[in-house]
Amino acid sequence: MTDLWVQRTGTRRYTGQSSRGAEVLIGSADVEGVFTPGELLKIALAACTGMSSDKPLSRRLGDDYDATVRVSGEADRENEVYPVLSETLEVDLSDLDPEAAQRLLVVVERAVDKVCTVGRTIKAGAQVELAIETD
Repeated sequence: MTDLWVQRTGTRRYTGQSSRGAEVLIGSADVEGVFTPGELLKIALAACTGMSSDKPLSRRLGDDYDATVRVSGEADRENEVYPVLSETLEVDLSDLDPEAAQRLLVVVERAVDKVCTVGRTIKAGAQVELAIETD
């Protein structure tokens, strides 16, 4: 299992790290060059959708197909939640006949619904447990 953590690097600035050597800069929206935690949540959802759709799309379109998953959602600041996260998977299916394209879209939607762990977790509402350790 990969260990994950964030290390404070300044006022409202953190570096997210993994035991596999990956890093991501995290901070508030007024800091240049960082992602906010909410943006990372949205990116995780979009990446999960893209990766979950990869197998059926590459099987039908070839390994070199282009795809972009856009994600958005405004925060409800009164309740500090994202009530709706909207995704759009952009992929060129113009080489397929309309029936084949429609069948592929059904397969893609099923794949995302079945294996996108991030999306499934958000929809289910995960329990979050916080422990605070002190010296």
